[in-house]
Amino acid sequence: MAKLGVNIDHIATIRQARGTRYPDPVTAATIAENAGADQITIHLREDRRHIQDADLRILRKTVRTLLNLEMAAEEEIADIAISVSPNICTLVPERRLELTTEGGLDVAKTFDKLRHYIDKLKDNSITVSLFIDPDIAQVEASKEIGADTVELHTGKYSEFASGDDRQLAELERLRKSAKKAKELGLYVAAGHGLNYINAALVVSQVPEIVEYNIGHSIVARAVFVGLEQAVMEMKQIVGR
Repeated sequence: MAKLGVNIDHIATIRQARGTRYPDPVTAATIAENAGADQITIHLREDRRHIQDADLRILRKTVRTLLNLEMAAEEEIADIAISVSPNICTLVPERRLELTTEGGLDVAKTFDKLRHYIDKLKDNSITVSLFIDPDIAQVEASKEIGADTVELHTGKYSEFASGDDRQLAELERLRKSAKKAKELGLYVAAGHGLNYINAALVVSQVPEIVEYNIGHSIVARAVFVGLEQAVMEMKQIVGR
């Protein structure tokens, strides 16, 4: 049974849109955990567009499962991460003008820079995950650089409709990459763009993926059924 990480960034997005104190991502994390989430995932972006430093610090004290901090490979954010000490740090590419993370890290191209941050985090007893495209070369580079986990970017897969040949081709990329990662001894996660329709196929066809980090579709579903029910529904899909 795969684990579910619930990304609560968009709870903070709603709050920041009006500059209010609500909705509170800390409360959202508690509801998600009570509904079965195995992990809470947040992204502290350099521009602080949603999650704020205070959210991170409070969540570190209140999350009862695991706290996964997504972050750019930058000194300021790394220093904050070390001071707070989340359970996991997931290094992701970050562009200021993007609406959401657009792709995976190019581990081979940025090997020396990434290794600096991986070593820095691991020296402080933080598990390190790399957010990468489903590509064998990137999986192998992630192992070589010393990552503990790879999170396979499912954004491309999620662009296409169910049954589309292009979606099936991306599913095969995910399958091969996950299999290779497991063979190399890496913990295998996945996420980005997955929803209540397209997640089930990945879960059934790629058993090597043992963790899914999902946010936007859960928060969107919560608008209609409430956050607790939305998390429970996604947990059921992931746990099949």
